[in-house]
Amino acid sequence: MRRTWAPRGCTPSLRCWDRRDRVSAISALSLSPTRRRVGLYVDLYPRNIRTADVVAFLRRLRRHLSRGFMVVWDRWSVHRAAARHLRRRGGRHVAFEELPAYAPQFNPVEQVWSHSKYADLANFVPDHVDHLAAAVIDSLAATATTPDRLRAFVRHCGLTP
Repeated sequence: MRRTWAPRGCTPSLRCWDRRDRVSAISALSLSPTRRRVGLYVDLYPRNIRTADVVAFLRRLRRHLSRGFMVVWDRWSVHRAAARHLRRRGGRHVAFEELPAYAPQFNPVEQVWSHSKYADLANFVPDHVDHLAAAVIDSLAATATTPDRLRAFVRHCGLTP
């Protein structure tokens, strides 16, 4: 919820649907070694994300980033399990680095999600979970086509794009 205007005495109210439905998302922000190109990759799931989902996402990401890449992420147990799984399977083209604990300010992907939640989807009330998924995809697609915004998210985290 964001702040909104309403006539005095008319408190705005939003109706909501069953909160047990969910949309889980995984995303990656890519930055080329020369720092000229940025990209946003996203997958949505109708359930909580598991290790196999992270592994599959990284494999699909590998097809787009042909030279290999470094993954910088938080210390979520699913992330650590996916890294172990890929190392065992010979994931030579992927290197892993973990962010410090409780440091979302160093993660540019957190800036992407913050923008989506608090700017594009502020006060948005979906009719059902598919409506929510479509709105999230639209928001992230608009963000993905704005390289200057993606670079700003990277700069905000103290990195130099």
